[in-house]
Amino acid sequence: MTSSKSKQAAEEFSRSHDYPWLVKRWKSAARKAGLGFSSFAQSGGFEIYWARSISASPGSLRLYLSAGIHGDESASTEALLSWVSGNQHLLPSLDLTIFPCLNPWGLTHNKRTDDQGIDLNRCYKNPHTTPHIAAQCALIAAKHFDLAIILHEDYDARGVYVYETSATRPHLGEKIITAMERHLPHDPRSRIDGSRSRHGVIRRRVSPDTLPEWPEALLLHFGHADRTFTIETPSECSIHNRVASHCDGIDAAVTECKRHLCYRPHRA
Repeated sequence: MTSSKSKQAAEEFSRSHDYPWLVKRWKSAARKAGLGFSSFAQSGGFEIYWARSISASPGSLRLYLSAGIHGDESASTEALLSWVSGNQHLLPSLDLTIFPCLNPWGLTHNKRTDDQGIDLNRCYKNPHTTPHIAAQCALIAAKHFDLAIILHEDYDARGVYVYETSATRPHLGEKIITAMERHLPHDPRSRIDGSRSRHGVIRRRVSPDTLPEWPEALLLHFGHADRTFTIETPSECSIHNRVASHCDGIDAAVTECKRHLCYRPHRA
């Protein structure tokens, strides 16, 4: 027989593609954390929300988090909520800007794209072509972040890996991967999606012309963030391990970035 504990574990993420349920839980988590939580756009018949610190203390780590731009990557949205819910003690020391799910239609239908068949993670070079991405960009137009973390998943992945899109030293990618390996091994491939990878860490020099279509990470890298990380987990593994691995990756990035804020020559 299945134990009650096993049943609870199996049911924990059984509604990971239920967007209204995700929003309901976010409203509760935001209220408990004292975060602002409101809709900023609509897409595919759904309201799209963001959460943010209302009165961050001067000198707080300025942190950008997002998930769910690909709707078939539900561990990303669950992990972001799990991380916020499990770090209530830490949140007051952060200046947060959070996009819990950028593709609610895709999440609901378990599709990578939105209802128009658009891969939203290719829209950030010309965001005006996609209204809710344009609205998102408008919200952060005047913002600058110490750290930006974008959560993704990969069906072809053989383990966890991270893109470190930043020249800022010291590098933190290895610390993030080590933390994530508590739940899943790193991807052992030496090349991932055409880029060199070493122990699950991908660093490559990018210019505005490196890619014809910008993902979210490049918008942040070129205009808004000192450090930008895209964290990937393997979609074929247990969602419990994927969520836990994402959460540990965020923990490591935040801890290390806070430790090294003193390297910044100036805080705006």
